[in-house]
Amino acid sequence: MLDCQAEELLPEEKEKLAHPVVGGVILFSRNYHDKRQLSALVQDIRRYAKKPVLIAVDHEGGRVQRFREGFTAIPAMGEILRQSEHQDESAAYAKACGLALAYELKTLDIDFSFAPVLDINGVSQVIKDRAFADNANDVIRLATHLIQGLKAVNMPAIGKHFPGHGSVAPDSHIALPVDERDFEEIRTTDMVVFQRLIERKMLEGVMPAHVIYNQVCAKPAGFSSTWLQSILKGDIGFQGAIFSDDLSMHGASVAGSYLERAEAALEAGCDMVLACNNPKGAESILDGIESRYASLSRDDELKQERVMALYGRVLPVGLQDKYESAVDLVKRLSER
Repeated sequence: MLDCQAEELLPEEKEKLAHPVVGGVILFSRNYHDKRQLSALVQDIRRYAKKPVLIAVDHEGGRVQRFREGFTAIPAMGEILRQSEHQDESAAYAKACGLALAYELKTLDIDFSFAPVLDINGVSQVIKDRAFADNANDVIRLATHLIQGLKAVNMPAIGKHFPGHGSVAPDSHIALPVDERDFEEIRTTDMVVFQRLIERKMLEGVMPAHVIYNQVCAKPAGFSSTWLQSILKGDIGFQGAIFSDDLSMHGASVAGSYLERAEAALEAGCDMVLACNNPKGAESILDGIESRYASLSRDDELKQERVMALYGRVLPVGLQDKYESAVDLVKRLSER
């Protein structure tokens, strides 16, 4: 999954989109001027790819909402519980946030947001109020309702950052966080959120953290077959798509060069890797990995199937009234 540098595709980006191993694009704030321009960009991405591709965005709400002007302002997920007087109200707010953001993205032919954040609001510098709450029970409850809003619009839910980024302080964008807790504490404090939602078949995708959980594995979770294959797939039974976090983040640097990072993530169990914010790094992956896919193994085919199961989910008809009601609720929450 690549990114784009501007509000229109650059000539070299048009060429990259047609590369056989490119399966998606993630959009950022730099790609947005207004809805008309964004719609044209999405159409161009699909045209120049010459094959089905996923188009995604980080559109969680709060400080992580890439499109602002012309879109409903989704509050940080941590505001839902703080601004609610009872559980029914917080549930309604969470579902409304999910429905509103999903409807607005789907109307522009964007497949999904990388959401919800399933981390605990603990000591993490980068998570904070991106999380629903400071405990697993509230995160599970509110995430369930937000996902119901996503699913009302036929948008897949991508939970992040497995097994949980909230209990370690450093920001993996600029550092390599190391979590020294034992597995049982990680499981009961953080990972239980993912486990419960997977058991309820609510997540179509998962994004692992660029965090080393030292008592479990010496590699960051996104490069660890222990975390992705033995625990996530084996013990928990997750069968959906696994997306690496951005390979340009400092937390990924332990895996080596950009090509080595991509290969390590795919080997560990990721189905799609995100190569963003470094065009030369992305090119090195495309150049170096193409020979691997000259003929697809059965494992490669399964990776493609899991990823492309998220593609082409049509926006249901007759949702306008529900969408407008959801927007009214979200505005009410934001105004408190």
